[in-house]
Amino acid sequence: MISVLIVEDEIFIAMEIERILEDAGYNVVAIATDQSEALSSAQNAQLAFVDVNLRDGPIGPRIAHELASQHGTRVVYVTANPSQIGELAPDAIGCIQKPFTADAILAAAARDRTYDRV
Repeated sequence: MISVLIVEDEIFIAMEIERILEDAGYNVVAIATDQSEALSSAQNAQLAFVDVNLRDGPIGPRIAHELASQHGTRVVYVTANPSQIGELAPDAIGCIQKPFTADAILAAAARDRTYDRV
């Protein structure tokens, strides 16, 4: 089972992503609303859905880079402002624009399964 971290400060959006993923059999290990929470939960996550603008500012891209480089976490950006992402995190899966659909969330999660894990 793939473990997922959701980095999103809007609780209703985070809970919707969580519901979509858990209904599909994914294990959501945490919902983080800022950088501190995201990085403290990162070691348990193989995949992260990361918003750009969080409680502590537009630092989602920085968090994504740290998750990928320090923990090997694969990243999907979920944002209304894709132009704010800048340079993608290493091995980023892609970007889902808000408002999103359940199909978009599941398609991104399924893309993660296509990569070999050691």
